[in-house]
Amino acid sequence: MKILKIVVLMILVVSLSYSQIIIPDKDRPTELGREVFGLGGYVGLGTGMGLSFRHHLASVFSYQIAAGIIKDSKTLLYDIGGELQFDLIRSENLRFYAGGGLGYYYKGKDSNELKGPLRIALGIGAETKAKSAVHISGNLFFTYFTDGTILPLPQVGLHYYFF
Repeated sequence: MKILKIVVLMILVVSLSYSQIIIPDKDRPTELGREVFGLGGYVGLGTGMGLSFRHHLASVFSYQIAAGIIKDSKTLLYDIGGELQFDLIRSENLRFYAGGGLGYYYKGKDSNELKGPLRIALGIGAETKAKSAVHISGNLFFTYFTDGTILPLPQVGLHYYFF
């Protein structure tokens, strides 16, 4: 019985240690009150895939630009997209947001073979810290293709933020 009490006490102490709030230095503003820039990779069929740049303004808004290109001897594939995000809930380690954006996708040799190359996406997403400056994000966007198709598509990203 005594060992059980010790084990339960240790589990409580360890679980409480993860929930401690880290107070930033008084001379350094928190990430919530200043602009933050990020570079990384992004994969999405609605608002672009490839290398991405993300800028979180010192407010509830942020934007992202993503682009990629692949070429072999026969086919050229490229895309460019942009996304706007509005924070619904934001803390030091996690944020939930509503977002939307546009993307243009190209596949072909001489002309675009895609039936719906322009896409408009709208939905929700979340972002969390993986390490101190590395963040992982995921979205579920309802994506409209210019051929009339509407699909719920996931998008994921990995960014390094420069604080």
